[in-house]
Amino acid sequence: MDDPAKDELHHYLQQGREAVLWKLDGLDERDLRRPLTPTGTNLLGLVKHLAGVESGYLGLVFGRPFPEPLPWAEGDAEPNADMWATAGESRADVVDLYRRVWAHGDATVAALPLDAPGDVPWWRPEARAVTLHRVLAHLVAETHRHAGHADVVRELVDGSTGHRREHSNLPQGDAAWWAAHRQRLQDVADRA
Repeated sequence: MDDPAKDELHHYLQQGREAVLWKLDGLDERDLRRPLTPTGTNLLGLVKHLAGVESGYLGLVFGRPFPEPLPWAEGDAEPNADMWATAGESRADVVDLYRRVWAHGDATVAALPLDAPGDVPWWRPEARAVTLHRVLAHLVAETHRHAGHADVVRELVDGSTGHRREHSNLPQGDAAWWAAHRQRLQDVADRA
């Protein structure tokens, strides 16, 4: 790519993609699938959801549909079908799909200028006309939003934390420091 603005947007999208997948490292199939919020949020489901989201925004929106069927994205799919992996969908299946979606999306980004027009059929009519620039900004936000969900869910699974593999972006503290910090926050909340 020769457009610095497009390169920067793509860089941040790729950072979010990698952060989401990093949160899967070292976990077994059960922990990848465990619903850890009242709405069932789980790590593998977040990856599956992002694969579907990105395949739509960097595929269909620009007349370049992702070539593989995504049954959970069809109109007759059960509600929330994109937010969890079925027993027949392994970690490898979901991760490999997400990587294929990346490659398809990256080809769209490489082929089109930032002002390329697109149409988002699932948005309200007055907002459907978009550009690649707007879609990339939307996908950066969407991917990083779900990377944040993955941060919290991974911490609930096994206590692992961190912004990136090479930089946690958290204060250095041992278990006692974190327990004291959490208790201080609980005390403030209880007095509120």
